[in-house]
Amino acid sequence: MLSALDRQHTVAPPGYSRWLIPPAALSVHLCIGQAYATSVYKNSLIAHFDVSQTAIGIIFSIAIVMLGLSAALGGTWVESNGPRKAMFVSAVFWASGFLVAALGIATKQLWLVYFGYGFLGGIGLGIGYISPVSTLIKWFPDRPGLATGLAIMGFGGGALIASPLSRQLMSFYDSGYDPNNAASVADGHALVLLFVTLGVLYFIIMMFGVVNVRVPAEGWKPEGFDPATVAAKPLVTTANVSAANAIKTPSFWLLWTVLFCNVTAGIGILEQASPMIQDFFREGGTSTVTVAAAGGFVGVLSLFNMAGRFVWSSTSDVVGRKPIYMLYLGGGMVLYTLVATVGSAATALFVVMTGVILSFYGGGFATVPAYLRDLFGTFQVGAIHGRLLTAWSAAGVAGPLIINGFLDAQGKPGTLTAEAYRPALFTMVGVLAVGFVANLLIRPVAEKYHEEHGQELLEGSPR
Repeated sequence: MLSALDRQHTVAPPGYSRWLIPPAALSVHLCIGQAYATSVYKNSLIAHFDVSQTAIGIIFSIAIVMLGLSAALGGTWVESNGPRKAMFVSAVFWASGFLVAALGIATKQLWLVYFGYGFLGGIGLGIGYISPVSTLIKWFPDRPGLATGLAIMGFGGGALIASPLSRQLMSFYDSGYDPNNAASVADGHALVLLFVTLGVLYFIIMMFGVVNVRVPAEGWKPEGFDPATVAAKPLVTTANVSAANAIKTPSFWLLWTVLFCNVTAGIGILEQASPMIQDFFREGGTSTVTVAAAGGFVGVLSLFNMAGRFVWSSTSDVVGRKPIYMLYLGGGMVLYTLVATVGSAATALFVVMTGVILSFYGGGFATVPAYLRDLFGTFQVGAIHGRLLTAWSAAGVAGPLIINGFLDAQGKPGTLTAEAYRPALFTMVGVLAVGFVANLLIRPVAEKYHEEHGQELLEGSPR
């Protein structure tokens, strides 16, 4: 049965529609995108373990670190073994992470939650995230930004499903939990059942992607597609660069810096989203934003995150990758400054500004695989993408540490105001400025790093 997961058994037959591939990829990304909904039950975990915001925030940081490391170390393996086996491995690790974390909650062993959701779940995140990307680029050589945006928008939209689902499950499992009461937190028993339910449910959904994903046959190309029309665009190469050579180029590390800065700026808001909107509109110790509304805000951010991954990455097929990143980083600098200075003036203004920031954040993720394809070709683009995602790992530590570090110094959760967030927000403006400069410096890859003709015939083979 396991042989059905091998790459040779996933080659698409003649006439297979490439539009069946994005839904398969989407089923995986929607599930692992649950990582963006951790803020919904963050306060319940703080209360259950009686620890600081930073101690619980570390769970999310470990998961993102492992995402980057597993993507980097497993990228070449994913290329050579194909998307079906990679998706299956991802599902096993992702589901196991929830179950081990549930055991940690039940026994009040926080290190088990770190190991489960953080370490094991993070491996599932990394393998699952990169598993369909190379395949999508090969199915859509004419529109790589659109293709990766279709799948990766699922990762940004995962919280749109997970956020309300988690609140409803906690309410169902704990009759004393009131989603509309700011002081209400779910008990440990409800959290255990929540994690078990999500683990089982996500495994089943991810199997849909495992069964339906295919790779194109050798030499396949879309009807009417002329590669010369793509190669004529700025920064787009017709050559190929191996993963081993890619990390030796200045362009790789400049793009690594770009992704790190863009992610650091957005991830801090995502990890703190639910409490943040309540704190920005706190009057006399009481927030005008209810817990339910704050949970809804997480869902709205997910919509912007998801839409940005599709809209901005598709736009990059027209305007180019470098100009679109100038928008992400430059526009982000302006918006972060506005959030810090006038964000508390009106709830709608705050939601719109943070939403656009999150659309740039999501767009950056969806556009980067196409940026890599433009610079390094299709030979080992999945493995190169995996190595680049170590920037996400670093940002997963830096972003929450910046936000939580400033907030822990300002006071206890539930008592903070907009003023407490300003130092962190202005810090993010500086981070984005560094990324803006790095993007301007990206140049085409020198010919000495290109693969010689014929070396790239065996996709995913080590050089």
